[in-house]
Amino acid sequence: MSGSSHCAPPLGAAVTGGCQCSALRYTGNVTNDLWWDDEDAAHIRSRSERYPGSVGIEPEWTLEAAGDVHRVVRDPDPRSRAAYVRIIGYSPGAGFVLTVIVDPDDWSGVTAWKTRGADLREYLEDRESD
Repeated sequence: MSGSSHCAPPLGAAVTGGCQCSALRYTGNVTNDLWWDDEDAAHIRSRSERYPGSVGIEPEWTLEAAGDVHRVVRDPDPRSRAAYVRIIGYSPGAGFVLTVIVDPDDWSGVTAWKTRGADLREYLEDRESD
């Protein structure tokens, strides 16, 4: 499912007007807002050390994924207890789709991983429908 762009407020803005979209296409410039502190960047780079079979993620890849015109944004992420934002987008540098979790208070990256499962299916289905 993809919501129309009118449901997606500028990144960092509150949702008003009763938008009921669970997955949105964000049409602003996410890459100017998203940033990583050194500790969180080291955390995503070392993901493969913690999770066998996973891939370390470069922060630059998350900026590419956030800038993907086909990205899906869930604000708030329904799986987050902290009301973080989930961005699902393709990174040319990585060569695959990434899920990026962002703190909406300051648009800092929290974590990221190679997308799979339902999120990947939704992203691919949305791309095919464009």
